[in-house]
Amino acid sequence: MLVLALDTATPTLVAGVARWSPEATEVLAERAVPSGTKHAELLTPAIRAALDDAGVALAEIDAVVTGLGPGPFTGLRVGIVTAAALADARGLPVVGVCSLDAVGSGARTVVTDARRKEIYWAAYDAAGVCVEGPDVVRPAELGRPGPFVGDPAFAERLGAEVVEAQVTTAGLLRAASAQLADPALFDGPTPPAPLVPLYLRRPDAVPPTTIKAVTQ
Repeated sequence: MLVLALDTATPTLVAGVARWSPEATEVLAERAVPSGTKHAELLTPAIRAALDDAGVALAEIDAVVTGLGPGPFTGLRVGIVTAAALADARGLPVVGVCSLDAVGSGARTVVTDARRKEIYWAAYDAAGVCVEGPDVVRPAELGRPGPFVGDPAFAERLGAEVVEAQVTTAGLLRAASAQLADPALFDGPTPPAPLVPLYLRRPDAVPPTTIKAVTQ
């Protein structure tokens, strides 16, 4: 099965193509692009480049996997909407996974930048199963011993080493493996559940609480 994997939950967007089976995952191509807040401008070119690098046409893709965050509102929306649109246009199943699941492997606590001097985090056991989180906190409030992987910029505030790691195509496919192995994903009586972003906190923009009178 050929799978297109996307993630825009962090300042480095990921677009990759992999050949997946329940026994193994072979990453054919991956583009990890420092994107800052330019996910919308850079994601589609990264997808095209990954497909070209893999020697695969979009028409050959069998499924799409996308990271659902946690991450900033705009960045997540770009990746999730793109994945949903591509899957809908081609009549493909689309699978959403927690982006933190795709960072590192084994027993670890993943930490990524949540801005506002906070981190997104989740903890995993030796089998890679999430045992706590995802959540958003200030680094000083996390209170976990590690080992930590993710964004090394938070090492000092966590008081521990953070091994640099980011979302990867292999990690996204690993996180999605149970769903990809489910025959119902392709021929079940009902379509997969809608993609739900993991924002973890309310957006900065809020509706006004009062209505100002209009003067002429």
